[in-house]
Amino acid sequence: MIAGGRARRILSSSAGREVEPDDAALVAAVRAGDRSAFSRLFRRHADAVRTRLTRLIGPVAERDDLVQNVFIALHRSLPGYRSDANVSTYLHRIAVNAAYDHLRARRRRRDAASPPDMSDVDDSVDRESPSIEDQVAARADLARMLGLLDQLSPKKRIAFVLVAVEGCSLAEAAALIGAAEDTVKQRTLHARREILARLAAAPAAGEAS
Repeated sequence: MIAGGRARRILSSSAGREVEPDDAALVAAVRAGDRSAFSRLFRRHADAVRTRLTRLIGPVAERDDLVQNVFIALHRSLPGYRSDANVSTYLHRIAVNAAYDHLRARRRRRDAASPPDMSDVDDSVDRESPSIEDQVAARADLARMLGLLDQLSPKKRIAFVLVAVEGCSLAEAAALIGAAEDTVKQRTLHARREILARLAAAPAAGEAS
């Protein structure tokens, strides 16, 4: 009861009116026993986690399950969470690890060779496209890019997406991946070279067929 009362005081002002707590306050409240605080963390970060997973693994049906798994992993890790760590970075590090595990499993099942599910591709396609033709072309370009990404190893794919697609700095990407900056740089460069090589070879392959 004492812990619960402390949690409520963390989430409310001295005047008794609800205030919007920061992530650190929500984590403290969760650790003090306030279940509603974790729901707030989920609502605050779920969309960003889902967007990042979409970029890392593609618009596949498993994304929503992975989002749930990421937050379950976060909740389980909170007892050992360091209060000086950034909650968002910590959460997205879990998401990157979940994406890596998913890509490895998918690669083992040889699912990477099958076309991605494009039914929910609107997450990445410009909703302001002026014509149906432009939207079809955008979907085709995205499908081609996803196909190229599927041919990369999971480690190269994640590094490339974080740095080249999302625009993370090497330091930011390294923190999310849990690798040295030079390692992330090398993975990104190798991924870029592989993609460019496949793009260059694509016209010749089309002529051969």
